[in-house]
Amino acid sequence: MAERGGCAILESLPVEIRESLAELELELSEGDITQKGYEKKRAKLLARYIPLIQGVDPSLQTDSKLLGTSQVTTTTNKQQRSRSTSSRDERFRSDVHTEAVQAALAKYKERKMPMPSKRRSALVQPSVETYTPPECVSAPPDVTTGLLGNSHHERPQVASVRGVPRGFNSNILETADGVPVNSRVSSKIQQLLNTLKRPKRPPLREFFLDDFEELLEVQQPDPNQPKVEGAEMALLKGEPLGVVSNWPPSLLTALHRWGTTQPKAPCLTSLDTTGKAMYTLTYGKLWSRSVKLAYTLLNKLTSKNESLLKPGDRVALVFPNSDPVMFMVAFYGCLLSDLIPVPIEVPLTRKDAGSQQIGFLLGSCGISLALTTDVCQKGLPKAQTGEVVTFKGWPRLVWFVIDGKHLMKPPKDWYPLIRDASNDPAFIEYKTSKEGSTMGVTVSHSAMLAHCHALTQACGYSEAETLINVLDFKRDAGLWHAVLTSVMNRMNVVSIPYALMKVNPLSWIQKVNAYKARVALVKSRDMHWSLLAQRDQRELSLGSLRMLIVADGANPWSISSCDAFLNVFQSRGLRPEVICPCASSAEALTVSMRRPPDLGGVPPGKVVLSMNGLSFGVIRADTEEKLSVLTVQDVGQVMPGATMCVVKVEGAPYLCKTDEVGELSVSSNSTGTAYYGLHGITKNTFETMPLIANGDPVSNQPFIRTGLLGFIGPERLVFVVGKVDGQMIISGRRHSCDDVVATALAVEPMKFVYRGRIAVFSVNVLHDERIVLVAEQRPDSSEEDSFQWMSRVLQAIDSIHQVGVYCLALVPANTLPKAPLGGIHISETKQHFLEGSLHPCNVLMCPHTCVTNLPKPRQKQPDVGPASMIVGNLVAGKRIAQACGRDVSQLEDNDQAKKFLYLADVLQWRSQTTPDHLLLLLLNSKGTVASSASCLQLHKRAERVAAGLIEKARLNVGDHVALVFPPGIDLIATFFGCLYAGCIPITVRPPHPQNLATTLPTVKMIVEVSKSACILTTQAIMRLLKSKEAAAAVDIKTWPTILDTEDMPKKKIARAFRPISPDTLAYLDFSVSTTGILAGVKMSHSACSALCRSIKLQCELYPSRQIAICLDPYCGLGFALWCLCSVYSGHQSILVPPLELESNASLWLSAVSQYKVRVTFCSYSVMEMCTRGLGMQTGTLKSRGVNLSCVRTCMVVAEERPRIALAQSFSKLFKDLGLSTRAVSTTFGCRVNVAICLQPNRLGKLADQGTAGPDPTTVYVDMRALRHDRVRLVERGSPHSLPLMESGKILPGVKVIIAHTETKGPLGDSHLGEVWVSSPHNANGYYTVYGEEALHADHFNARLSFGDTQTVWARTGYLGFLRRTELTDASGERHDALYIVGSLDETLELRGMRYHPIDIETSVIRSHKNIAECAVFTWTNLLVVVLELDGPEQEALDLVALVTNVVLEEHYLIVGVVVIVDPGVIPINSRGEKQRMHLRDGFLADQLDPIYVAYNM
Repeated sequence: MAERGGCAILESLPVEIRESLAELELELSEGDITQKGYEKKRAKLLARYIPLIQGVDPSLQTDSKLLGTSQVTTTTNKQQRSRSTSSRDERFRSDVHTEAVQAALAKYKERKMPMPSKRRSALVQPSVETYTPPECVSAPPDVTTGLLGNSHHERPQVASVRGVPRGFNSNILETADGVPVNSRVSSKIQQLLNTLKRPKRPPLREFFLDDFEELLEVQQPDPNQPKVEGAEMALLKGEPLGVVSNWPPSLLTALHRWGTTQPKAPCLTSLDTTGKAMYTLTYGKLWSRSVKLAYTLLNKLTSKNESLLKPGDRVALVFPNSDPVMFMVAFYGCLLSDLIPVPIEVPLTRKDAGSQQIGFLLGSCGISLALTTDVCQKGLPKAQTGEVVTFKGWPRLVWFVIDGKHLMKPPKDWYPLIRDASNDPAFIEYKTSKEGSTMGVTVSHSAMLAHCHALTQACGYSEAETLINVLDFKRDAGLWHAVLTSVMNRMNVVSIPYALMKVNPLSWIQKVNAYKARVALVKSRDMHWSLLAQRDQRELSLGSLRMLIVADGANPWSISSCDAFLNVFQSRGLRPEVICPCASSAEALTVSMRRPPDLGGVPPGKVVLSMNGLSFGVIRADTEEKLSVLTVQDVGQVMPGATMCVVKVEGAPYLCKTDEVGELSVSSNSTGTAYYGLHGITKNTFETMPLIANGDPVSNQPFIRTGLLGFIGPERLVFVVGKVDGQMIISGRRHSCDDVVATALAVEPMKFVYRGRIAVFSVNVLHDERIVLVAEQRPDSSEEDSFQWMSRVLQAIDSIHQVGVYCLALVPANTLPKAPLGGIHISETKQHFLEGSLHPCNVLMCPHTCVTNLPKPRQKQPDVGPASMIVGNLVAGKRIAQACGRDVSQLEDNDQAKKFLYLADVLQWRSQTTPDHLLLLLLNSKGTVASSASCLQLHKRAERVAAGLIEKARLNVGDHVALVFPPGIDLIATFFGCLYAGCIPITVRPPHPQNLATTLPTVKMIVEVSKSACILTTQAIMRLLKSKEAAAAVDIKTWPTILDTEDMPKKKIARAFRPISPDTLAYLDFSVSTTGILAGVKMSHSACSALCRSIKLQCELYPSRQIAICLDPYCGLGFALWCLCSVYSGHQSILVPPLELESNASLWLSAVSQYKVRVTFCSYSVMEMCTRGLGMQTGTLKSRGVNLSCVRTCMVVAEERPRIALAQSFSKLFKDLGLSTRAVSTTFGCRVNVAICLQPNRLGKLADQGTAGPDPTTVYVDMRALRHDRVRLVERGSPHSLPLMESGKILPGVKVIIAHTETKGPLGDSHLGEVWVSSPHNANGYYTVYGEEALHADHFNARLSFGDTQTVWARTGYLGFLRRTELTDASGERHDALYIVGSLDETLELRGMRYHPIDIETSVIRSHKNIAECAVFTWTNLLVVVLELDGPEQEALDLVALVTNVVLEEHYLIVGVVVIVDPGVIPINSRGEKQRMHLRDGFLADQLDPIYVAYNM
């Protein structure tokens, strides 16, 4: 029955609830959630339908109808309420707000967000979910399988292959393109996609101009937003200042009066940390000691017999919070000696938060003297000389201790001159702006006196009253009431130090009780602290208080502290009218204050405002949307003698309407007068002339902007809703940082984060402000709990404020920069965040939710027909983008080799005509010749190999042979041996002995795919291929015949094989592309000869020349230069294996210098090794005699866009060794044609004669235009500019044209398209492609769709453009420069635009010094950024926000996943190219062992 009843209840539930329950069941069955978690979530879902379920949070048991209208009535029992009271920051506490937040969260359907993954070593307390169990997977032949095995800094230089072998473990899923995917990572990505699919707030109107100017427009006004409807406000005047019969003409006159007539009257009582009275300063003592100090300062402080100080000089007062007595003496001593005191905080370390800005203030005030106490001076950090250190950014200071023994007694006839209050500066009070800059507000003597008068009248101060002061006496209300106004009225101030409050939060109430104090000066924080500690104190009475001044009453959240305090202490004699919140600012001093009825106060006011209205600057009383309301109390009436108005925050200071929020502005003679030394901003703040609607000034008196946002309410009461500095303007709406903090604190934070240790600020990303929330995490909270809390905070802020949080970060306890009196130093925290030095332990980024002002995705245009293309490119005057190298048939040269059709014939001919000419020198890591070969020696070794192949291996003509050799002469000899025997050689990189699991499967695959009948290798590699370790990686029983070349018969073949035709196959060139595709291309004999002849002509190679080659000899141009060119041209090649550079970085450059080589070839990876490894050793190399002035051309062999930055840093670095800045150039080749461009000799006599052609040019293109497949040339340094260097000069016999990627029509000059090439040395086609069988048939025989439709072209697969330059070639023709932009296969299609990974990676690497390398790829339309962290793991999470920011700013893309890994994890092939697809496979198969994976929401 029970079951049936349960089913009946379930059937009656709404559909969405049943769906949610089904999802929960699924999660439980799949193990994604614990039984306890399942029961809890199920109970929550059913709470409002089955209210009797036990254990449900009562705040969730609300009537569904009420929830619908967002009106919340919560039935919370007393026990819960008392608990919540003690568990939140009372400054931001409001039961109504808490209930609103809980109701808002209840509205959210529980949604599963992907939790970030953190490596166990990086965890404070690891959670089970983030641990990946080791899986027994028969690994695919994939680079990433072996990444874990690599030592961290050894980058796997492997060219491995994608693809899933037979018998692959079913534990790993397979994606559409055959990529193995571990279920854990992909399920998280699926969760992320599900989260992102959910409908979010309607985006801003998106603008997009086709002219590459992707405009990011601000939001258009929401037609439903609340509008201002009130009349223009009138000026609000305070009551006039009363006339007092014996009011002194200056504050110093008052001090003199009380010091001489009432010397025994107590002025100040200071307490120690136990609460005992430590010292009572009388008015007599204050006067005499101040006079003594004034005399000493004016007469005894000298430098070179000149007085150190002049009247009007500024002096720093550096006193701890525990010593009000000495501070007061110093302050009045300065006033008496006509010096201007500048009170500042005590610097504790050289790196105090904000300390540098204080230094700037001291410098700008021209301060050279600091007054302090003996104890304080001893506690300051000292240099080795014993003097106080100079703090960062501070001027040099003389520190003067003002304790009694250091002061001089003045002569009896000496009296300080006491003038009447003037407009000269009296003191300077510092304030810190939102950005963290510190400014000094100047207060004049007359303003100081008038302010004391206004406070006396507003507070009704009378002589001999006792004031309890809990505030900092050095600034703000603490200074104004407890140091200045108290002296004016001969009051006794009892000063409660901050240290005592921390030990005993009730101390101030105890002192009110003990001294029967009439007035207390506190902040809402002090009221909150005392609430937590009041339970055991029964006998306390606050009945004596007539005023409890709440100094931070302008904080809208202070109302909850006031209400809670009154609730508790009303029974202890506290009267409701005693609580007097006030508003103040550094510029206007006291702005307004609530007063008791006997002082003319009106009943207190309270308003409930709509947060939505406030965000638009409109005052709307509580609407139906009760979830997002702000309750504020009044801060009383305008001060006596002052006039107030409310002006617009931005633009001209027009008066606001009565229902509009603006900046409170005050006109009074009791305010600050200027920012010291800053005339520009002084005018804006201190000399505002408010305007009425027609533009006329409202008054002839200037007003001062207070920095407070508010309005004038009923009964002429002033209401403050926030500070200008605390506002964040997001998409045109204003949000208060304090309001966001309050919402975060209402989400049950106490288990996870610390009270009062939350910072909220905004950062500017992509033309709008974004909210960042940083909190200190408790050490005992688990990763999962914290993540859950973060998710709930996001939801609460979204619901209450209708705004998304961009980044939520949790940092370890006590790591946020602190302000001097507790609290968080916001601007310093923001600075740490932007610099990447915050070191969070948890981060949650939500760019998908927040960033709604991206440009509109590009719409693909309908296909353009050939006719309009022709009109566009030809008739409109655009030259077709076509270029060619010199015509080979026209070139006359004494090339003897060209009469031979086959390279084998050339070698035989050279062995007869120049048998002893040294062709090859191989160097070892020490730089000595390991082996060499003359023409005859090479011929004989090749003959011996051929004989072995025929006799020993029994191979037939046309059989394929895999050559698995380390770089060396053996490789070249066996290659020619294969040609002599009529076999087809395939060069294969040998497996790495330390990394067999990764590298051996590639060897096996090439051998299998190429259908090799035999493997030729060395004895050591042969043993390795058959070893037990090899058996663990591949099936060693299926190897073909393996022959050791050292074990060949010493026989000659009767006659070398001669092919039937030059078009027959000579060799296969196998290589793995950066996209992970293994492809073998066929090279015919005629293509080999044409390639060698082209290179010979371009580089002017002949037998007397020497060239140095530091390249891998296994594929592409590296293979051709290493194995073929020397034999064809007869020049001597010095071979430097790149692997040897790992043990001797200077090997290649030393060899170039030793042999005085003019032409040398290298790869980018070699260049990088030299730049990194020899950066600090150029001096040592120079002393060893390394001289690179002989180098005419250093060519970088590459199949990518030229890396300008690397080439330039290489040139600059080795300039000291004589390397010409013009020597370094680049080449370009690809699979279909290994050598399209080579830059010939550019220095020396030939270059002067003009045979070499012009230097390669560099142009700057607009990166935004490239995304739209267009080229727009811009000036160097333009925003979004990208430098592109010409890829060398086109080789003789090579023709290049730029074709449209889709229509295949020719494009015009400077248009971006695919580079097509036609040349005698084009490859003849793919032998086989592994990993993508359906490669386009037209890669090797493409024809244009119109124009010249006869020529057969090969498609390179690279995007680029041709540009006719003003330079001339050797022939006198204008030079056509070819610029390569990037591989088509590598490009990322995102938002309808084409991105090149290298551009995004360059931005990312530039964003932080600890990013060593970076690679990007896409997965299900998400951009994944993998970066290598070269720094402590604790700093990994700093990079998440920086990377997200920079990619948004520079590329208008939202990063989906940020993966942080160890150095060396990103796989790089021998050419120095990143293997991004292998990285992707490794990431999805969970094989990268990442430090941290962040899934951006």
